[in-house]
Amino acid sequence: MSTTQSERLRGLLEPLVSARDLDLEEVEVTPAGRRRVLRVVVDSDDGVQLDTCAELSRDISQTLDDTDAMGQVAYVLEVTSPGAERPLTEPRHYRRATGRLMRARLTDDAELVARIVSVDDEGLDLEVPGVKGRKPTARRLAFEEISKARVEIEFNRKPEEKTAGEDDESKEEA
Repeated sequence: MSTTQSERLRGLLEPLVSARDLDLEEVEVTPAGRRRVLRVVVDSDDGVQLDTCAELSRDISQTLDDTDAMGQVAYVLEVTSPGAERPLTEPRHYRRATGRLMRARLTDDAELVARIVSVDDEGLDLEVPGVKGRKPTARRLAFEEISKARVEIEFNRKPEEKTAGEDDESKEEA
């Protein structure tokens, strides 16, 4: 997709996405036989519900029908949320992954696997798992030190510990 078309689509779709308190993460047009696929990836701090994607898809479809943004070639519209293995590239991605395990390639070519404890404007506070029975260690990492990162899928993830005084009934009431 040309930069001009990408910028035009992003400019056209951004207000629709923002109106639903979502972030426009990606706009991608790829050829698929005689058609094209327009893939719009959206996210938010609270995740994205299927109904929200369906409603947004209708809004985007109507807007695209009312404009010539996709030209005369047939296209398929996909509105989706990011997958579990999407790259972490923005501070908001790391914030949304707080509590999750992350695999990162650092700018010095070292690789790090650690749990994201907290995120601020400058970087991350991490818990690096201990090796061979040792205790985990804390580490601070600036965003500039990370060249690539993504969430590590955990099949045996331990449930988060309850805070003092919290029980299952208080969760249901919230």
